[in-house]
Amino acid sequence: MHALLEELGSAASAALVKAFGAEGVPPTLVFEPSPRADVQCTAAMQLAKALRKPPRDLAAAILPSVLSHPAVEKAEMAGAGFINVTLRDAWIATHLDDCLTHRPVGAGQTVVLDYSSPNVAKPMHIGHIRSTILGEAMKRVLRAVGYTVVADNHLGDWGTQFGKLIVGWRRYLDRAAYERDPVGELLRIYVKYTEEERAQKQALGAPVKEGDDDDAALPAQAPALLLEARAELVKLQAGDPENVALWKQFVDVSMAEFDRVYKRLGVSFDEVLGESFYNDQLAATVDELLEKGIAEHSQGAVIVTFTKERDGEAMPPMLVRKADGGFLYGTSDIAAMRYRIGRWSPSRILIVTDERQQLHFRQLFAVARRLGVPARLEHVWFGLMRLPEGTFSTRDGNVISLESLLDEAEKRAADVARSLNADLAEAELAEVARVVGLGSVKYNDLSKDRQTLITFTWDKALSLQGNTAPYVQYAYARIRSIQRKVAELGAVPGPLVALEPTERALVMTLLRYPLAVEEVAMSSRPHALCDYLFELAGAFSSFFNDCPVKDAEPSVRAARLTLCDRVATVLRRGLDLLGIEVVERM
Repeated sequence: MHALLEELGSAASAALVKAFGAEGVPPTLVFEPSPRADVQCTAAMQLAKALRKPPRDLAAAILPSVLSHPAVEKAEMAGAGFINVTLRDAWIATHLDDCLTHRPVGAGQTVVLDYSSPNVAKPMHIGHIRSTILGEAMKRVLRAVGYTVVADNHLGDWGTQFGKLIVGWRRYLDRAAYERDPVGELLRIYVKYTEEERAQKQALGAPVKEGDDDDAALPAQAPALLLEARAELVKLQAGDPENVALWKQFVDVSMAEFDRVYKRLGVSFDEVLGESFYNDQLAATVDELLEKGIAEHSQGAVIVTFTKERDGEAMPPMLVRKADGGFLYGTSDIAAMRYRIGRWSPSRILIVTDERQQLHFRQLFAVARRLGVPARLEHVWFGLMRLPEGTFSTRDGNVISLESLLDEAEKRAADVARSLNADLAEAELAEVARVVGLGSVKYNDLSKDRQTLITFTWDKALSLQGNTAPYVQYAYARIRSIQRKVAELGAVPGPLVALEPTERALVMTLLRYPLAVEEVAMSSRPHALCDYLFELAGAFSSFFNDCPVKDAEPSVRAARLTLCDRVATVLRRGLDLLGIEVVERM
């Protein structure tokens, strides 16, 4: 359908140029699918002011060029200047397979995609799921439209939390618990350390701030525990063998757990370059910022300042080197930006994190622009996921592990599968439960605009009703059942014949699939693909209710089998782009 829309747009533009001159007329006008018509153009209203013409006059000039296209059955003006287009059934039927191909809009371009990025020594919890699942979906979508994608897991594997963890390890370690559940015990140690540090601060009358003050200077009355943690951090940064060995151990046990979760989720990366990877590049990064006049000295530290005139907005200064010579998270991000540009020469860099880092990435991208970074930089931010009682807190242990979520999802999906089909063998039931359970969790997240806040509850996450993965998966399984039954009659797919209204509506919905995928690739909003798949599953349901397949006369049955095949293919491919599998029976 892309080609048709571009042909209509070019012809309409040429018609306006011929009627009113070239000034102010774009080379192609926008035609797009609409609920009000097969295709609609609203350019007449949008161009009226620039061309100083009434919208209906512009629409009248466009109409003949649209009507002359061989794919067009009817084109008419409506309202203030809308152009509504009806396509010929013959064109629709012969272009059905357009739904199976994507324009290679990303061909020859590389995208670096930074997502998931959990913190070492802490279990992955359901707060991590948004970045992981959103990033994986974007990787698949971008590759589908031709981009070369470098998927990078930028681990949180460095920072002052490791000084705290080393102290906690030596004070609070339960060796037996560590052998059973290494990362769970590291979390318990971290929470215990945090409680003790907080208690010492309160005893000193010092303020207790939420969060890890990783980059803050030590207070005048620092608790002994914090002083000890900073001392261990200095030793780690200086390469102390014992502390480095502990740090490596923390990283290794964490990666083993992360990899287990990623395998279960069907998530993979091309690179796993944590913050520690950039340690030997930080000094040179700050030196470059100083040499180019981007950074400046301030009270012994090095900062970058931002002004509205130069950077588009005034922002607080960005600290890139502390007065004690230590570097920060932002310094590592600038180094990562330099490294990615130098190694991959990407046209786009997408970084997927939660909304709390918006200021940080606006600062980072402003620095990158001043460094002359040529890539399009995008912070793909998403709203927080909360528990009903508030946000997650690893410090307080207020988390639901991601694995426990997936276990519960599979358990509930198994209960539903039993209620739908009591004849499923245990092995098949387990597979259906896995696919539907994981799909429910992923789709629950991806089907919402990423910038919305989600309050996590089991019922919402695992609902099998409405715009959910099971609804779409069930549509696929239903089609596969139809295909098996009709195959027993020896029937095979054939060309489309005269289209019933619901058949026509189904074909038009199918033709929009490449448009939906391309929209996600450009906007980084996978909910648009979820909305499309839900609509397609609904269109198939209407078709199935109105148009018998098995009992239709042979040529009609063959045509409807073709429609069933294309719908099943698009549902399967679309779900796969979201990282969701299908099952043959439910």
